[in-house]
Amino acid sequence: MSNTFNRRNFLAASGAAMGAIMLNPLSTLSGKEPEKVPSNKKLRLAMVGTGHRGAGMFGEKVTKGYSDYVTFVGLCDPNPGRLEYAKKRMGIECPVYTDFDKMMTETKPDTLIVTTVDGFHHQYIVRGMELGANIISEKPMTIDEQKCQAIIDAEQRTGKKVTVSFNYRYSPHRRVIWEQLRKGAIGKITSVDFHWYLDTRHGADYFRRWHRRREFSGSLWLHKASHHFDLLNWWIDSDPVEVFAYANLDFYGKNGAFRAENCRTCAHTQECNFYMDISKSKYYMDLYVANEKYDGYLRDGCVFKEDIDIFDKMGAGIKYANGVQVSYSLTGYSPYEGYRIAFNGAEGRIDAWIQESNPTYLGEYDEIMISHNFGKREFIRVPQSEGHGGGDTLLLNSLFIPGTKDPYRQSAGARDGALSILVGTAARISCDTGNPIKIGALTSIKPQAQKM
Repeated sequence: MSNTFNRRNFLAASGAAMGAIMLNPLSTLSGKEPEKVPSNKKLRLAMVGTGHRGAGMFGEKVTKGYSDYVTFVGLCDPNPGRLEYAKKRMGIECPVYTDFDKMMTETKPDTLIVTTVDGFHHQYIVRGMELGANIISEKPMTIDEQKCQAIIDAEQRTGKKVTVSFNYRYSPHRRVIWEQLRKGAIGKITSVDFHWYLDTRHGADYFRRWHRRREFSGSLWLHKASHHFDLLNWWIDSDPVEVFAYANLDFYGKNGAFRAENCRTCAHTQECNFYMDISKSKYYMDLYVANEKYDGYLRDGCVFKEDIDIFDKMGAGIKYANGVQVSYSLTGYSPYEGYRIAFNGAEGRIDAWIQESNPTYLGEYDEIMISHNFGKREFIRVPQSEGHGGGDTLLLNSLFIPGTKDPYRQSAGARDGALSILVGTAARISCDTGNPIKIGALTSIKPQAQKM
């Protein structure tokens, strides 16, 4: 199948469209600015979890960019210090609570945003729906199959809706891949090679924070890779049916030559490449260090602590209901951050690569290469954007601007959230048991060859 995608036209059109959106985050793809919502009709929001993601992306960005459409009526967190800091940073005057049920019953929000530690998502999602709210959940929706089933059951029982905030879907680069696959640029997809690299800055952070424990994050199979599995499900347009995986902890944790409780109390700051001087960040000092007295949470934990029980090297084979096979890997200690992906098809191949962390290697655009069997090779250049590849603003538009259209099927519901975490859950179980794991055996969701 010939490809009629014109590089020059695409660059001009996408550059102009994305420029307009970045200059005015309330602009939609149609170029029209939506009408303001009367104050008595604004979406009433409450949020539980006021750490970095809550106070920042779903707090400050929402209050500054979407106040014409939403209003916060309550914030909740078990740490009263972080609560007050988040409220101040967001610039709002709403009640704050350490008692979740009290917040929900007193403020009666239309929508609850859940940005807590992953292992507690299900508690707030289920209870939030029972108390009358729709849910916006940060990914992953939850961390195992039992918690996932509880959310599925609660959504059906209450009639409320769960939306999962997969901002990676909204990145223009990933959207162009979706468009090329949908238009048949390489014919029928047969297999995918997907390899993700976390660097020794951002990647290491997962091993110094609460993410280092399975009970809180479900491991990087869930906290990080659920992003990647959701992209695969969306791109391939089918449901995963079976996973076989290997993984190990080869670099962090017990593999370190020395360790401490956290960087501030460490005797090895001069010799450790992972020393983090948290005092250099006023934001971290105000949000985390100033509030350690309430819960003991250390933002600058040691990456070599022996209680780390997640993996830093992961690989999986994933089979889809439509016959597509995926080879996936994640490395947690790479010198650079990003990914490489290739889609193999009956009529060609799509290759794409992103490097996210080192500014030395960044340019004005990211490329997608399309190679046609017995034909020419083409390149599509997608202008680079900040905020998870330009996805953050488009995601927030879809969540909070009434009437925002969804032509690329980027909005993700509970079923999407479930299938992304079930791949990770199956991979983790496979690592522990040495067996391939059937997705359909984990919850009541039955995989479909074609997306529903």
